[in-house]
Amino acid sequence: MAVEIELKAWVKDPEAQRSVISRLARYTGAYRREDAYWYASAASGAGVRVRRESSASPCGETVHLTLVTYKTKEVRDGIEVNHEREFEVSDGAVFEELLGRLGLARGAHKLKRGWSWDCRGITVELSEVEGLGWFAELEILADEDLPETVAGARRRLLELLNEIGIPGENIEGRCYTEMLRELTTM
Repeated sequence: MAVEIELKAWVKDPEAQRSVISRLARYTGAYRREDAYWYASAASGAGVRVRRESSASPCGETVHLTLVTYKTKEVRDGIEVNHEREFEVSDGAVFEELLGRLGLARGAHKLKRGWSWDCRGITVELSEVEGLGWFAELEILADEDLPETVAGARRRLLELLNEIGIPGENIEGRCYTEMLRELTTM
């Protein structure tokens, strides 16, 4: 199982940030991701994400996917370490009907649009999350969750964050769904 080691940070000027990232990294495309979260109970917090994703490669090829994800999420010093399982389904609506029949309830919803790059094996995304604003997301996929692996990935992520001009104090440790939930309870 791949381990995602990632961070996200608030971005004040997305166009300026896009320009900086584009100079340092190889552009891999644009995306739109609409996520629906399904839960067995609101109290458990554990759930399944159904993502409808459209992506366009730099040459203009568009791909539409429906992906189902479940993961174990942990935050260590502002860096997320996620054990994730993901698979594609051919019909998202039918799969969501199945989730409902199994007793899961649809919960949080998130819409994210942005651009993606690769920089020395780190995925860099500049994302607008509807209702929240703009974020830079940096992610490394690792084969293992050993302390030295996570520490090395953390160091690389923080170095790249600094290199693209985003201060460490802009790192956001909360999950998007948590931030969106806070908005609805205000």
